[in-house]
Amino acid sequence: MIGRLRGKLDEILEDSVILDVGGVGYHVFCSSRTIAALPQVGEAAQLIIEMHVREDHIHMYGFPDTVERDWFRLLSTVQRVGNKMALTILGAHSPQALAHAIIAKDTTAFSRISGVGPKLAERIVTELKDKATKLPTSSFQPVSGNTATAIVSGKKGKKTEAAPAANHVDDAISALVNLGYSRSEAYGAALKANTATEGKAGLDQLIKLCLKELMRSPHNETQE
Repeated sequence: MIGRLRGKLDEILEDSVILDVGGVGYHVFCSSRTIAALPQVGEAAQLIIEMHVREDHIHMYGFPDTVERDWFRLLSTVQRVGNKMALTILGAHSPQALAHAIIAKDTTAFSRISGVGPKLAERIVTELKDKATKLPTSSFQPVSGNTATAIVSGKKGKKTEAAPAANHVDDAISALVNLGYSRSEAYGAALKANTATEGKAGLDQLIKLCLKELMRSPHNETQE
């Protein structure tokens, strides 16, 4: 089985690429985010490969790293989420954003994706809620104890922020959602604010800190 390909990027298609490895062109399906991050045609490229061999076809799926590949595998375990849909979801959200959405039970983050209806979005969140925290990403890593997840910076395994405890966080998230923010955005802001205050902030203070964090976010700057 092929686990990685390194060669010259020969052609970029709508949902796949042709990677020339030693004169052999490998057709590799990729998410839109992966394709956008690839170099120009003619330059060197490397992809982590997930290879599916069946009686009627051999398909290869390419990813920038093993984290994206592992999330592809996880998403594919959900009923009615096939390989193509898993790539579509990875094209819409990074692994970190997926973890945020699943932990925050943000079904809207999935139902906005083409081909994912409300029922499938609910199924994704429900089926993956206990699995999402077990997969590391560039920004997430599971931790022991009652804490659900941790934010890490730089290398995997370096813990910097623990997930928020259930003091005023749920109320703060609800308040932010009522103000128009998504559950994913609210959860991320609450995590950072709660960590900064070591879980000692009152509800009003926590909401103010969350709003400051959201105002600094790239998403908000884009909206402005």
